[in-house]
Amino acid sequence: MEKFLLISAGAILGANARYWFGTWAAQKWGTTFPIGTLLINLSGSLLLGFFLTLAANRLQLDPRWRLLLSVGFLGAYTTFSTYTYESLVLIEKGQWLPGLFNLFGSAVLGILAVAIGVYLGKSL
Repeated sequence: MEKFLLISAGAILGANARYWFGTWAAQKWGTTFPIGTLLINLSGSLLLGFFLTLAANRLQLDPRWRLLLSVGFLGAYTTFSTYTYESLVLIEKGQWLPGLFNLFGSAVLGILAVAIGVYLGKSL
């Protein structure tokens, strides 16, 4: 039951952070392109790489922190299913370039963001 509650608590915070950040990005840059989702995927990838690297190599963390932060918070914060849906919607509207950029940009830049997070985690 404790694991369930830790994951749930993290997920509540992560989902609300995703909502807040996505709303802020839409207000700042508009909704023509799903920039909020792209930025959420990139920042979530960076944070996951950073946290898991620190947890594995630098810190002696209780395993419950991994459940709370990586499974709960970041699992709810990142939006893979949303980004694929939004990419498809753009492509279906005939906006092939933005749709493909969102689809492949999140994947390729997400790998880069994870690598940066791992690097930052190892450099502390």
